[in-house]
Amino acid sequence: MEKERHSKVKFILDNMKGYKLLYVITLIGAITYNALQLVVPHFTQRILDEFLIGDEARQNLVDHKELLYQLITAMVLLTFLRTTIVYLTCMGTEVVSQRVLFRIRNYLFKKIETQDMNFYGKYRTGDLMTRVTGDLDAIRHMIAWVLRTIVESLALMTAVAVYFFYMDWRLTLCLFGIAPFIFVIVILFRNKVGPRHRELREKMAQMNTAAQENISGNRVVKAFAREDYEIQKFDNCNQDYAKTNRKTAMTWLTYFPYVESFANLMPIVLLVVGGTFIINGEITAGQYVAFSGLIWAIANPMRQLGNIMNEFQRFAAASDKVMEIYYSEPKIVDLPDAIDHPERLKGKVEFKDVSFQYSDGKFPVLHDVSFTIEPGQTVAIMGETGCGKTTLIQLIPRFFEPTQGHVYVDGVDVRKYKLHQLRKNIGLATQDVLLYSDTIDSNIAFGDSSIKQEEVEKFARYSAAADFISKMPEGYHTIVGERGVGLSGGQKQRISLARALAVKPAILILDDTTSAVDMETEKQIQHSLKELDFPCTKIIIAQRISTTKSADKILVIQDGRIAECGTHDELVAQGGYYSSLVKLQMGEDEVIKAEVASLAKESLKDMSAIAEGMAKSYRKSDDLQPAMEGGDR
Repeated sequence: MEKERHSKVKFILDNMKGYKLLYVITLIGAITYNALQLVVPHFTQRILDEFLIGDEARQNLVDHKELLYQLITAMVLLTFLRTTIVYLTCMGTEVVSQRVLFRIRNYLFKKIETQDMNFYGKYRTGDLMTRVTGDLDAIRHMIAWVLRTIVESLALMTAVAVYFFYMDWRLTLCLFGIAPFIFVIVILFRNKVGPRHRELREKMAQMNTAAQENISGNRVVKAFAREDYEIQKFDNCNQDYAKTNRKTAMTWLTYFPYVESFANLMPIVLLVVGGTFIINGEITAGQYVAFSGLIWAIANPMRQLGNIMNEFQRFAAASDKVMEIYYSEPKIVDLPDAIDHPERLKGKVEFKDVSFQYSDGKFPVLHDVSFTIEPGQTVAIMGETGCGKTTLIQLIPRFFEPTQGHVYVDGVDVRKYKLHQLRKNIGLATQDVLLYSDTIDSNIAFGDSSIKQEEVEKFARYSAAADFISKMPEGYHTIVGERGVGLSGGQKQRISLARALAVKPAILILDDTTSAVDMETEKQIQHSLKELDFPCTKIIIAQRISTTKSADKILVIQDGRIAECGTHDELVAQGGYYSSLVKLQMGEDEVIKAEVASLAKESLKDMSAIAEGMAKSYRKSDDLQPAMEGGDR
């Protein structure tokens, strides 16, 4: 999957659709709120100069008492107004950030759901979970706090700078002369903390992956009594994360004293320079108080620069990971000229010169595979572990695509079908069964939630699951645990088979689906599969001869090639891999019976040929008899 560069600003704005105006209004509110920060110091300056300290203060108290009350009232009212605006601003940014979070998370999950199998081979489950949770929260925090804080800081510093220049430009330049030193420190901090946040994010993904794998594989852990090992393993991941987290936090703490020291120089500069100006009568006491009351409006944003940059780098690391999935595209998609085929397929399957190699593999898995399965046939596929059996059947629903050759269904290349329509016609049950934490009824009806209860029960009977389901506490409404915890392997496989049958597929693919059931149950399932009330082509991967012997055709795969092909009796007579497997599983008697049956068939063919020859001879004799009789006369 190729990574493309996308603008983070565009990414956020695209997902802010419908809420951009509200967000702009909240930012204007932030600017207004911070501009109103000047009200109290400005009015304080006027009250001091005109009513408390100035030369005409006593006279002004007598002549302009109403103005004093007006100034005090305005200070109170504008303070309440400022509080209201900041509350509404915070509420607005939170609403927008939550809506953006909701939209991105839904879209991200949709993207993950529609990816092809190569995607799931590349990304770990814990890593994907981190992207859908922690990384998205960093994006939400960016919208709700970081961007608003940046706007607030810029608005406050700009308003204060204008006001300070209005009062005395020389003192203002002296105060702002410290700013360049702080900016240099923050830039150095940014360069250092960026890689740390990316490393921290990777450590979190590793820790989540370790936890997810351990919880999913809890039975294996308990079976091998490896709880202590897994606890230690998770502890190591947690220690790595904690160590990286500390290093990230200490990065800011390393630079913070320098920023704080320069910020704290401002009151000293004000005291020295401002005090000199008061002594020389170049500024009034009220102006000095205004400078003193607003100096925090310059120092605090400069202090905040470090936190803002820290959060921004966290956002940058998280958004890169989210955008990687957000803008990714699956390789296996509907072609522009894909045919619309809403009707049910007939179920003919054909492989023609098919070869396949995984994108990360060095050697091909399949080599020039060709065979045909007619509608309604049952075909068994056998072979050693790793020979390519599962890969072969995964090419039919286009989980993967062949690197060479073509796969046809009903005479049409599977790439020409729409994916949804193709896969709706295929029922798939695998050895590794995944059941959802839901009722048995819902698990069986997963492929078609509209089917009736009677049909659910019918398909459960087909898969020999009805008996044990009826003994469950709440029957078909019993809730199974996550991944089917609480059910045996055979029970899970039978529910999986019922789920595959419930969609009434044109092509049913069973990947070692009955490996965990007993022989009697397997025989019952085989009988049910022959008696299905809908036409269905069956492709069965199995290692049991009892499963394959009744198939219309058996394919033996060796090293990615079809080594043997034929019926049970034909392959036994060939004396190859299949024959060896029959001897191993069923003994010599079965092989002898098959060989006798084969010889009997050959004898019958020979006897039929002899009989047919004799019949032809008799017919010739009958034809010659009249002529001979005529000659005698």
